[in-house]
Amino acid sequence: MSAQIVNLDSSSFPTAISSDQPTLVDFWAPWCGPCKAIAPVLEELATELDGQVSIGKVNVDENEAISAEYGVRAIPTLLLFKGGNVVEQIVGMTSKDALMEKIKAHV
Repeated sequence: MSAQIVNLDSSSFPTAISSDQPTLVDFWAPWCGPCKAIAPVLEELATELDGQVSIGKVNVDENEAISAEYGVRAIPTLLLFKGGNVVEQIVGMTSKDALMEKIKAHV
């Protein structure tokens, strides 16, 4: 995993999403095929958007309370936070270009 992508849990999640800088959070699980497929896209975005957006990952199996709080019912679910609020939600596999477009709208 890229050094720019941070694993989040119940203690680090609130701080990560409260930034004025956009934070993209990937809700995933190790057994999820589409989650594995989108991981390289997130790696590329983390490098290309370094300093503009933060990227974090929440393992839904280990952090059920966070997943429940944000209504995550399918994975991968990507939530883009800005100032603690969800400004975009993407469920399922998506292209790098589509994801970049949604992120750029909030940078």
